[in-house]
Amino acid sequence: MNAPVNHPKVGDQGEVVIIQTPTQSTPAVDWIDPDKSIIWTPNSAVPPMINFIALERWSNPPKGIDEWNTCNLRMPSIDEPPMPLSDRPHASGVVIVERDWRIWLVSPSNQFGGYKTTFPKGKVDPGLSLQANAIKEGFEESGLKVRITGYLGDFKRTSSMTRLYLAERVGGDPSDMGWESQAVTLAPPVMWDKHLQHPADKPVVAALRVLFNKSR
Repeated sequence: MNAPVNHPKVGDQGEVVIIQTPTQSTPAVDWIDPDKSIIWTPNSAVPPMINFIALERWSNPPKGIDEWNTCNLRMPSIDEPPMPLSDRPHASGVVIVERDWRIWLVSPSNQFGGYKTTFPKGKVDPGLSLQANAIKEGFEESGLKVRITGYLGDFKRTSSMTRLYLAERVGGDPSDMGWESQAVTLAPPVMWDKHLQHPADKPVVAALRVLFNKSR
């Protein structure tokens, strides 16, 4: 077992975040195998590109509510219903799908919320639209710059009602993940169930598999 380490990024209040059981990153020799899951940890090495899209840090992400709400990564024309009535707070996130149907997952630091691995998401910050919040959470938790491509569904989570959007990666670097994540994983379809063990993620995987099967 690896000894605890400090996350290279500090928390929202400037506090040091200690990873009690650090994740092991995948050796570079496995990066080229599309049937294996690839795991990156903060500041670990990454390949120059995947599926001909570069892996490079997003140097100028939006700052503030207005910039996130108007960024060109949203899909204003999307056909999405109103959020369901719920006594739980609203949240939103992204299911980031590569063109080869591998998906990007995050490992919350110290398994926060009981999740070993899950999708990038979070409660909606005041003033942010659902889409803007989803893009922002995707970047903060995975280090990736993503563009929304569709609506996947609304899902009852452990402490929220969460809207998940489909998204495509257009930039970013998984090793640039924020303090909320201790690892980022790129998982092929055969590995989805292995990584996504939390009961709240099972309906999401089911919805995603419907789309995957239709694409074949």
